[in-house]
Amino acid sequence: MNQQDPLLNFLLQQLRLHPDGLSEYQLICLLRERQWPVFSEADLREPLSLFRTHFTLFNALYRLDEWLASEQLQLEINTLCIRVIQRSAGQPGLTAADSLRNYYLDMQQLETTDRDHITAMLDGSFSRIRGNDEQTAALTCLGFAADQPMPEAREIRLAYRRLASQHHPDRGGSTACLQQVNQAMALLRKYQLA
Repeated sequence: MNQQDPLLNFLLQQLRLHPDGLSEYQLICLLRERQWPVFSEADLREPLSLFRTHFTLFNALYRLDEWLASEQLQLEINTLCIRVIQRSAGQPGLTAADSLRNYYLDMQQLETTDRDHITAMLDGSFSRIRGNDEQTAALTCLGFAADQPMPEAREIRLAYRRLASQHHPDRGGSTACLQQVNQAMALLRKYQLA
């Protein structure tokens, strides 16, 4: 692993200890327990602090994913299930999430995002789906960012099929992750969004 970045080393160690994956919240809790800078001082009830914590973690995860490519591994990055998986032959990695990858690897996003921007993002994500937290969580589970426009039903179904295939135990996936993806899709179908 990269001896120059202890955060990436720690994240990889934790993800290897938990092959079925960890949620974003579980990783943040582990980092807080170890008194990791940024994470240990974070007030997760305050939106700007929560954003900075989330951004710092996802920046590290996308950097770790780039490093893992040399070992023919990749990260599956989802707020509810983050894990190390084998990179399939010819598979470039997380290209489906290139806009998210680019966003999280751009440190200027962290530096220029202020409290007003966070409030606007939160207001926009809540209003785009009638303020329903369950729907927001389900869309996030399927890989949609809170600040992007409401995806079309076709896009939701494609994201679901991709994740269901990726997480299926017969293909080396995690049953727990597949169950979360299935629950997210069931909820979106209930609200007739998919």
